[in-house]
Amino acid sequence: MTENILCKVKDNLILDHSVDDALLLTYIAAAISYAEDYQHIETGYYENNPMAPTTEQAVIMLASHFYESRDGSTGGFFADNVQAGAAVWDTVNRLLRLNREWKV
Repeated sequence: MTENILCKVKDNLILDHSVDDALLLTYIAAAISYAEDYQHIETGYYENNPMAPTTEQAVIMLASHFYESRDGSTGGFFADNVQAGAAVWDTVNRLLRLNREWKV
């Protein structure tokens, strides 16, 4: 599954080389971990279970954001916006909220 997401992240970033694949895989792992924590599901859940399309999109966006911001800048699609980082996180959290396990 991670390889499939890697292809989607690279498409999102418009990357056609494999030089940064190892780096991207670390960002994907971090994004998946964030998704699992945010959605209140056990660590490693997405290793054996499919992601909803909204969760997958959030992981793609977050991994892409990590890659584009690795130098500490906001970078990426929202780069011309002063609140660029906040806009990315807000969008990611909204997508993840759609598949969140709510504990009562």
